[in-house]
Amino acid sequence: MSALLLIGGLALLVLGAELLIRGGVSLAERLGVSPFLIGLTVVGYGTSTPELVVSVDAALMGSPGIAFGNVVGSNICNSLLILGAAALLAPIRIKPRAIARDGAFSLFAALLFIGFALTAVLFTRAHGVALLAALAAMTYVTYRRERRSREPSARLRAEEAEQFHARRRPLALSAAMILIGLAMLIGGADLFVRGASEIARAMGISETVIGLTIVSVGTSLPELATSAMAALRRHSEIAVGNVIGSNTYNILGVLGAAAVAAPIGVPEAIVARDMWLMLGAMLATLLPLLIGGRMERGMGALFVALYAAYVVVLYLTNGA
Repeated sequence: MSALLLIGGLALLVLGAELLIRGGVSLAERLGVSPFLIGLTVVGYGTSTPELVVSVDAALMGSPGIAFGNVVGSNICNSLLILGAAALLAPIRIKPRAIARDGAFSLFAALLFIGFALTAVLFTRAHGVALLAALAAMTYVTYRRERRSREPSARLRAEEAEQFHARRRPLALSAAMILIGLAMLIGGADLFVRGASEIARAMGISETVIGLTIVSVGTSLPELATSAMAALRRHSEIAVGNVIGSNTYNILGVLGAAAVAAPIGVPEAIVARDMWLMLGAMLATLLPLLIGGRMERGMGALFVALYAAYVVVLYLTNGA
């Protein structure tokens, strides 16, 4: 029964996110919103909606291991598994300046999270508001600097939106897609968290390990699909932008919203090990791109192997 809840919830999360993004892109296009702004908001934040609803639901249900594990695990998964897989599909070539600012934002978000985690045993609503305020400030700065720019980073946002471009739909249909997508996300999150919690209890595995692995990989499927599609189309810059943006939003938006919904205790294992591994994974994947603007298949294979080793060690030690 627990497995059915998990699988059913995951299916609803994936389909709900797809409907929400495509409906949002269609509605924005009908309203005359620029492709850049669509890429920055609807697509950039939309692919992280599964993480958002799962972590908020977990916080409300009193499951801090899943709430925190989902965010930290998703960022490790994004950096090592998803970006590594994209490089395996097609070597990544990108202009460093196209991701320089967003890369700095993602690292700042990680350091802000680590600073909070080291100084507080509980993420309160004040922490959540601070994280959301940082996200709003970063979004505003990005919009102001790039709305009329022809810099590579501005073109990248517009190309991200193009990934989800479709034929014009009636406004009512676009709105219905958004509402149905949101309903599926909320329902799917509830089933997914309940299933994951029950599996953790039945197998004697900590909720934190479940959050860092099964939950985080499941909620990262929209990013995986977007990055894989971009890599196959030789649009590797979109794969990179998708991962960097998702990492920033997961920390500031997802964890911020979860803390505002309900104060959540920080699991000791996250503080002792996983948040440092998250920072290391983000640095390891960003630096080659910021310095040389490339990631070869060999490096992609290494990152995928490191992620697999991380998951194996987690389960062998039960996160200890």
